[in-house]
Amino acid sequence: MNRTLKCIAIDDEPMALLVIEQFCRRKGGLEITTFSEPHIGLEAICQSKPDLVFLDIQMSSISGLRIAEILPKECCFIFTTAYAEYALEGFNLDAVDFLHKPFAYERFETAVEKALRRIESRRTENPECLVVKQEYTNVSIPLKDILYIEALGNYVKIVRCSGGHVLTRTNLKSLTDLLPEGAFLRIHRSYVIPRSAVISFSRTRVILKGYEEGIPVGAQYAGQVMEMLSQ
Repeated sequence: MNRTLKCIAIDDEPMALLVIEQFCRRKGGLEITTFSEPHIGLEAICQSKPDLVFLDIQMSSISGLRIAEILPKECCFIFTTAYAEYALEGFNLDAVDFLHKPFAYERFETAVEKALRRIESRRTENPECLVVKQEYTNVSIPLKDILYIEALGNYVKIVRCSGGHVLTRTNLKSLTDLLPEGAFLRIHRSYVIPRSAVISFSRTRVILKGYEEGIPVGAQYAGQVMEMLSQ
């Protein structure tokens, strides 16, 4: 990647922001703006839509976890915090990485390189395909080859019409955000389906072409399923 990335850092500790600013200058190719007031930083993110956000978690006025939930979906973010117990929650929000304070420059650089790879993969991805990581390999799955998607703990299973499946370490919301709007529908806390594959449906079950066993509909999704599939 040969362009300068726009970055924003939010932390209510000025010294922590100074460290990130110094590390960004040392790394090069990163244009950093820092905010010690989280709400002002969030407003700046929504306006400027930076490529990468460095985000503290435990702040006095608002949790960084809450900010992460409402970031524009195209923003990559890295958590920076002194509290290691938030690591799993950070992963579930699809953070690129989790920097445990105090962190060395080498660890910072590793996290930024991970972010750069994600940003680059999003820039080059084929809109007709979903690109996910399985273990250490990027797998490109044609959208028309997706039978259904299932959440399995810290992983998501993508079942293919052509047979077999791909298992990727992410969460269902983050993966759904990568899919074209309107083409797929979440029908259960654990399932997403392609609308084009639906043969029949009710408030409790959806039958898919090639999978007549069907997929359960969650009670909280039933109204949306009936509305969307009746159109």
